[in-house]
Amino acid sequence: MRVAERVTPVAAVIAALSTLACCLPFAFVGALGLAGASVKLQSARPWLLLSTGMLLVVGFVQLYFRRNQCKKRSPVSIALFWSAAVIVLLVILFPQLLASLIAG
Repeated sequence: MRVAERVTPVAAVIAALSTLACCLPFAFVGALGLAGASVKLQSARPWLLLSTGMLLVVGFVQLYFRRNQCKKRSPVSIALFWSAAVIVLLVILFPQLLASLIAG
């Protein structure tokens, strides 16, 4: 076994750990920023949910009724639309459950 074959995995591990050490503080700062933003945006939650619902209705109309814009619907676009609709429905119906799942 050559020296390069033994050193390469060790160098990869060192590179991964140094990248983690570099970016981990920024992840904590970002999490703190998102927590602060969620506290401030809690009062706007009904308006944000209403706008989300309206945008889902617009997406539904464009996907299923406006066939002249898009002649052929992609299965990916249909799957993305319905997964977004399910996620929004879960956020509306079970906000505390999703918050506990995200928090760990």
